[in-house]
Amino acid sequence: MPTDPNKQVYYRKQVPLFRLVDKMKLWPSRRGILHGIRSFEVRGSYASVVTHCGKHMVVHDSKNSRAARWLRNKWFASACPECRIPEWKQQKYAATHFKRGYGSHLSDGDRS
Repeated sequence: MPTDPNKQVYYRKQVPLFRLVDKMKLWPSRRGILHGIRSFEVRGSYASVVTHCGKHMVVHDSKNSRAARWLRNKWFASACPECRIPEWKQQKYAATHFKRGYGSHLSDGDRS
């Protein structure tokens, strides 16, 4: 099992969207469904996202975008049944906090 899902994790509030998505491997759709990411390929200011359920998206890097706000505020209606996001990952996502002056910047050294 990965790290403790109940452990509180702190990230900076204004982290670029691509760094956040690359770390979390989650994507909120416009309908509020949380998807797991299979592959994430950055192409300049855009990225290609492929979910576990087979959906392909091209997304723009923006700190103020709908997806960035939804990830920071943990807004989602439900998890995608086809992506089968594990319970521990949903718990870890729920235990993640975004603070303005505290937390990881998710710089290149923080990637795993």
